[in-house]
Amino acid sequence: MLNTVIVSAFSPTDDGVRVAADAIKRGELAVIPTETVYGLAANALDSSAVDKIFVAKGRPQDNPLIVHIADRDDLCNIAREIPPVATALADRFWPGPLTIILKKSSVVPQNVTAGLDTVAVRMPENEIARAVIRAAGCPVAAPSANVSGRPSITCAKHCKEELGGRVNVILESFDCKFGVESTVISLVGPRPCILRPGAVSPAELEAILGSVDISPAVLRSLEKNEVAASPGMKYKHYSPNAEITIVDASRENFISFINADPNRFALCFDEDIPDIPPEKAVSFGSQNDPLSMAHNLFEALRTLDQRGARTVFARKPSLDGIGLAVYNRLLRAAAFREISL
Repeated sequence: MLNTVIVSAFSPTDDGVRVAADAIKRGELAVIPTETVYGLAANALDSSAVDKIFVAKGRPQDNPLIVHIADRDDLCNIAREIPPVATALADRFWPGPLTIILKKSSVVPQNVTAGLDTVAVRMPENEIARAVIRAAGCPVAAPSANVSGRPSITCAKHCKEELGGRVNVILESFDCKFGVESTVISLVGPRPCILRPGAVSPAELEAILGSVDISPAVLRSLEKNEVAASPGMKYKHYSPNAEITIVDASRENFISFINADPNRFALCFDEDIPDIPPEKAVSFGSQNDPLSMAHNLFEALRTLDQRGARTVFARKPSLDGIGLAVYNRLLRAAAFREISL
């Protein structure tokens, strides 16, 4: 059990930035905010420090990590090949919630990339995250700051509840802007391919790259022998204690289905709440606002745990824009269970 130091930073110059950065310099773990979810950060170039991430999270070793950088110039040290399309994407979306997979350089340890010859890199939009990385003087490997398999974390309160005693420093800051992890696009194959959807939509990527593939693993589980080229592809993720099933149904059919059995909890839209007993319903946003769903989803999954829910049925969101990312997270939280009514 570690003695976890709690500090705060609400601007890049606050003292908490230095405390978190100093921990990373010492090869320790620091929880830091980003615009997507809170991240569990360690020196990405120190394999021993990176090993501590896997231990703290209980994360499988074959699940690669994302390397976070503070400045564009840092990319040249992390990747050995930077094609023009990568530069174009960085010009448009960095800093921001886009992770780019490229051929890795020799300085990146094998445990960061799960033994692959590629590396996933992004530059976070969150100014405090970038300030920590700069002050640490190294890129950081930073998966979501939660126990592996559990819902990702978008507020400092849940970081303390889940990772207190497992990490050296927790840097409290604002709640996360987007609420789902970054979009991951691979540029190492014959065509650009989205491996994980996020706040940067397929349409936005196509505006830069032309046609973009979407990996089949976005909407299904990997086969037994398939290799996870990106975080969030291989394992059941984002799961509360309840068993979740996605329901593809009209509002009327969904509400009738929920209300037919007192043991059914609803993970639903704001618009559904008036017609479901309040003790049985948790909203994850407005039906017409996918960004609100992304922002609220992981908090809603944790609220279900707090209410003791055991059997939960989630209304299927639209797959437009960031809605695809919301659906992807729900699929994994539900272990790909889905019904139509």
